[in-house]
Amino acid sequence: MERAQVRVSVSTSQPATPPPATPERRDVVARLATHVLAAGPGRLRVALDGRTAAGKSTLGHELAEHVAAAGRPVLRASLDDYKRPWAERHLYDRASGDGFYRNAFDHDQIRALLLDPAGPDGSGDVVLCALDAFAQVDRRDVVDHLPDDGVLLVDGVFALRPELVDGWDVRIRVEVPPEVALERGIRRDDPTWSGADPWELHHDRYAAAEEVYLREVDPVRLADLVLDNTDPRTPRLLHP
Repeated sequence: MERAQVRVSVSTSQPATPPPATPERRDVVARLATHVLAAGPGRLRVALDGRTAAGKSTLGHELAEHVAAAGRPVLRASLDDYKRPWAERHLYDRASGDGFYRNAFDHDQIRALLLDPAGPDGSGDVVLCALDAFAQVDRRDVVDHLPDDGVLLVDGVFALRPELVDGWDVRIRVEVPPEVALERGIRRDDPTWSGADPWELHHDRYAAAEEVYLREVDPVRLADLVLDNTDPRTPRLLHP
């Protein structure tokens, strides 16, 4: 079968190409891809949900390659590129955990520009990046088309929240312990672009927001597939 194309968004915030996967990891990602493809021959909207630094973007990159190898076109996006403009942060609380969970993302635009057009009754014309997360540049004029057999893979925190949960055809939860996510996030993020202390950013905002999400939504319960990514070399598929 001929390999299909993978198209990524125009966002300047792109995950680094992951290192070569172990045989154990390749096997698990292949099993995830099989589950995704079994969801149907038409357009599919796949959520990769999990804590900050759980490994969602890397998994999205790998999963996209497996799905494309099976002949299904893939579009890749991140919910980070659907956050509200940072310049508007004085209008609402976005710095606390509770405020970040409730106010950071523009759910109406996620539905109108990304999920609904990619649905079975949509036009297929989707905006993969509304507001470039790093550059803070409006990119809603860049439109990609999801073919009738295409797969939209979207990574992001809080992807299974009530405003979005029914917009997905496949829901994948990437699980890591909170202390692992905290350590990875602090090590990963450069404080020069965020302007915040890495500990405060990840502990007081991101981790605290995730606790609100877990308490109110219980995303593991809503997921079709749950991946334990504590050790990226040997991830484990917990459900089903």
